[in-house]
Amino acid sequence: MWKMRVATVTLSLALVLAVAAAAGATTTSSGLRGIVSRGPITPVCVVELPCSEPAPNVTLLFSRNGRVAGRTVTNGEGRYRVRLPAGLYSVRRSVAAAIGRGLEPDHARVRAGRFTRVDFSIDTGIR
Repeated sequence: MWKMRVATVTLSLALVLAVAAAAGATTTSSGLRGIVSRGPITPVCVVELPCSEPAPNVTLLFSRNGRVAGRTVTNGEGRYRVRLPAGLYSVRRSVAAAIGRGLEPDHARVRAGRFTRVDFSIDTGIR
C-alpha cells in the first residue's frame, strides 16, 4: 500500500512539473509581415499607370549570423508572413537578381512579441 502511495505521489509530481515546464516554454510569437513589390514594370512610368506591381511566388530568406533562420514565399498578392525570434536579419531572395539592384531593404529588425510590417521592393532593372 505504501509503495502505491509513493508511486501516485511521484506520478502526480511529474505531471505537475511537466505542465509547469510546458507553460514556461510558451513564447510570444514575433516575426515579419508585409508586401513585396517589383518595379519598374515599364521602361517609362506614366502618371495614370502603376510603375510597380505585387511580386507573387518570391521566396525570401532571412539569415542571422550567416545561417538561414527562416523562409517564406509571397502569395499571389505579394504578401508574406514569417515567424522569427527577435533580432536583426539580413534578407535576400532565394534566386539572385540578374539585373537591377535586387531586394531593398536587405535587413529587417524583428521586435519581441509582435509582427512588424516591413515591405520589400525588387528593382527589376528596367530603365
